[in-house]
Amino acid sequence: MANIKNQKFIALDISGKNYLSWVLDVKLHLSAKKLRHTIDKDNAASNEERATALIFLRHHIDDDLKYEYLTVENPLELWQNLNDRFEHLKTVVLLKALNDWSQLRFQDFKTVSEYNSTLFKIVS
Repeated sequence: MANIKNQKFIALDISGKNYLSWVLDVKLHLSAKKLRHTIDKDNAASNEERATALIFLRHHIDDDLKYEYLTVENPLELWQNLNDRFEHLKTVVLLKALNDWSQLRFQDFKTVSEYNSTLFKIVS
C-alpha cells in the first residue's frame, strides 16, 4: 500500500477484520462528498459520480481485494460484493461481544482505567 499517506482512513483488510469500522468510515466520507447515493440501490447517479465513488472505494481497500474486484466498474456492485463477502462478520462479532460482556468482571482488572478500556472495546 504505497499510497497509504493519501488515505482518509485505514483500508479494508483482505481478512475483513476491520470491515465494520470501514463501512462506517466509507458511509461518512461518501456522505460528506455527497456521493452516498452511489452505493444505494436504484440510484440515479451520473457516470462522473459513480467513477468518483469507485475511485474512492478502490483507494480504501487492500491491494489484493483491488485485484480480485478489478473488473467491477460500478461502486454499487463493488459495495454489494464486499458486503456479501464480509457481512457475516457482524454475527461473529456480536456473539463474541456478548460472550465478552457476560465474562466481564470488575475484579479481574488492576485499575478502573483498564476496566473502562475493555468495556468500551466490547461496546464498540
